[in-house]
Amino acid sequence: PKNEGEEERRGEDALMDDAKRRSSRQRLKMTLTHSAKDTTTAFILRTKVHGLKHAFSPYKSKTQRLFWLLAIFVCLGLLFTWSRNRILYLLSYPAVTKIYLVWSHNMTFPAITFCNQNLLRVSSLTKADLYHSGYWMDIMHLNHTVNRQSVSMLKHSRHRERMLHLLDFSNYSPPPDYQFSTTEMIDRLGHQLEDMLLDCRFRGENCTYKNFTPIYTRYGKCYTFNSGLDGNPLLTTLKGGTGNGLEIMLDIQQDEYLPVWGDTDETSYEAGIKVQIHSQDEPPFIDQLGFGVAPGFQTFVSCQQQLLQYLPPPWGDCRSEPMDSEYFSTYSITACRIDCETRYLLENCNCRMVHMPGTSTVCTPEQYKDCADPALDFLVEKDNDYCVCETPCNMTRYGKELSMVKIPSKASAKYLAKKFNKTEQYIADNILVLDIFFEALNYEKIEQKKAYEVAGLLGDIGGQMGLFIGASVLTILEIFDYLYEVFKDKVLGYLLRKRRPQRSASDNLVIVLPVLLCMHKKEEMFFVCVDVFIISVVFFYCFWIVLLNAACILPFVFGSNSGK
Repeated sequence: PKNEGEEERRGEDALMDDAKRRSSRQRLKMTLTHSAKDTTTAFILRTKVHGLKHAFSPYKSKTQRLFWLLAIFVCLGLLFTWSRNRILYLLSYPAVTKIYLVWSHNMTFPAITFCNQNLLRVSSLTKADLYHSGYWMDIMHLNHTVNRQSVSMLKHSRHRERMLHLLDFSNYSPPPDYQFSTTEMIDRLGHQLEDMLLDCRFRGENCTYKNFTPIYTRYGKCYTFNSGLDGNPLLTTLKGGTGNGLEIMLDIQQDEYLPVWGDTDETSYEAGIKVQIHSQDEPPFIDQLGFGVAPGFQTFVSCQQQLLQYLPPPWGDCRSEPMDSEYFSTYSITACRIDCETRYLLENCNCRMVHMPGTSTVCTPEQYKDCADPALDFLVEKDNDYCVCETPCNMTRYGKELSMVKIPSKASAKYLAKKFNKTEQYIADNILVLDIFFEALNYEKIEQKKAYEVAGLLGDIGGQMGLFIGASVLTILEIFDYLYEVFKDKVLGYLLRKRRPQRSASDNLVIVLPVLLCMHKKEEMFFVCVDVFIISVVFFYCFWIVLLNAACILPFVFGSNSGK
């Protein structure tokens, strides 16, 4: 009997413990269920996302709920489609060009470079010059014998007798200590500005040949006004219009032109000067970018300064890096081309032309004719792959409008002939006047700007979010707050289950998956479905926002680094 009583007490205790465990599980289940239910209900009632309260309202019919649910999905689809369109537009890196007209109290006058179309003065030629460079001029062969066909072209030249005398090398041999220099020959035989410049005025004040800086180009010895290389400050102008710029009168000295006896790169068929207007930051490239001024005319050049600002990749194609050159510090298209041409000749001819920068060996006249001139002509005219020069992100150029009048007039011809001690025919054939000035005291600023940036993208998407789903940044915070509450409830339930004694697999399954405990109740089933729907939408929405930010910000970060 005693053993039977103990067994009955143990059975009663087991039943009581089992009842307590079941009661505890029921309370925990109800607590977690009601907590999740209350959180979801509160979120639906207070959220600013339009349509959710109608789609899951217990007071709406199934048809109304289905309608609102469909409307939510349609609006989300439109929002994501529009957002994708805006992202693709942003990633196409669009740019727009804006033009401004900026007025100024004073403006820096540009550098003016001009060259005589004739390379060498015939009256200054010596026997040594022809002995070493006659082959270059196509008047002699390599063995220093005269080219009879070329000499026949001198039949009607006023320099015929002198040239024939210079070309007689029967008893000539160069001095033993004589060292021929191509640079020295071009400097000595080129047209001298003190002989060419008849009159010079800047802003109405007299100037002289000392205000010009000698410079070498492919035309030989040239001169630059306001170069900034002579140590003098850059000149400025305070007004626009003629008389407020540079006005020069030149004698081009046609009687000094080298006779044409063959087709060479140094032979000029034109009479006049070549002029280029450029900034002080870039070297002249006058053989490619200059314009011609003819004798017998006064040429007016009205110019306007243009400041151009381009965007680097991926928005544009300009170059923002400093120039990697041992010859130039500031990058420009002309500096890039001159640097490239210099390297090309050094690679192919082992020498450089006189006008090219550096300290390498200057080409001899024979190298000019056999290698340098043909190589440079090929590079300029046919080889489009070797010298590829990008547009700088910041550059200055000058727009020009040219007009001209005939000089001298019949009334002034005799006066000018007497003033310069020349004939009237000489004045008509050799004198020119060049007048360069600013059209007005303003400059044109042409600026390339980003057409669409991250701020615009976020503004567009924010507007579409408000239009389609009535959401904003605060709505996103509400969503995260809801996720936090749901997460807290689930974690709390998990921790409570971990603290309780070990249970059977069936008990653990019931506690781990509280949703399964309420599947038999219609109301609880409804809130579980709402939970699943909201969490799915929120997850997709947050994933879309993260993807959007990554797609927008990262390309701009790496793009800006590559464009520097």
